[in-house]
Amino acid sequence: MNAPIRMPVADELDWRDPTLWPDVNKLVTEDDTPVDNPFAEKQMRLLTEPLYASWPGPGDGRPFRVLANVGLYERVDRPPLVPDVMLGVDTRSPDDLLIKGHRAWFTWIVGKSPTAVIEIVSNLEGGEDTDKVTDYADLGVPYYIIHDPLNQLKKGVLRGFALREGRYVAFDPRWLPNVSLGLVLWHGTYEDVEADWLRWCDQDGSLIMTGAERAAAAEKKAKSAEERAERLEAQLRQLGAEPSA
Repeated sequence: MNAPIRMPVADELDWRDPTLWPDVNKLVTEDDTPVDNPFAEKQMRLLTEPLYASWPGPGDGRPFRVLANVGLYERVDRPPLVPDVMLGVDTRSPDDLLIKGHRAWFTWIVGKSPTAVIEIVSNLEGGEDTDKVTDYADLGVPYYIIHDPLNQLKKGVLRGFALREGRYVAFDPRWLPNVSLGLVLWHGTYEDVEADWLRWCDQDGSLIMTGAERAAAAEKKAKSAEERAERLEAQLRQLGAEPSA
């Protein structure tokens, strides 16, 4: 009888050598099931779009990528995890996102696990503070964040965990040192919905702006500069001087 085929695990692979990668063509990367409720969908977008719109990255030209509702594979013989949001620093999005090897986060292709994972609690069946704590620790994800908007788990709306010697310990997610970002709760209006939202911030606690917020801030600044110029012209005229063209 032929010996059973054992699939290689990520830490047994030299991820720099594509000839050693397992075949991913038969792995499921999209299953077309509904993502989540409308609030969670907006929340995921609020945790991804601002980074691409306004965040320069963790510094020194280091790249990053942030994804929502994308499969995370540790090995080919296990089903994927599907984090609500995952952020990876010192890794960039590949040029061709449509080829099979780029349609999920395959740790042996990317070369590492995500740096931070955020799970949004929608019900009591997601295992956010049970199974997933173990799963993400086993993957070596440095930071794991649980956002429980309705406090359904009765342990707080926002909890952070940092990996220490293979186990998660509680920490304050307002600053993730190795990411150069923090996470804070913010009450405000996003896409016409007023609520308490989870948002990225810098070390000073200033929010990482969405593209719309950044455009509005630039417009406000330009308008303020124009108003100052108009006041100066009016003052010059009062003094009998003609403003230069």
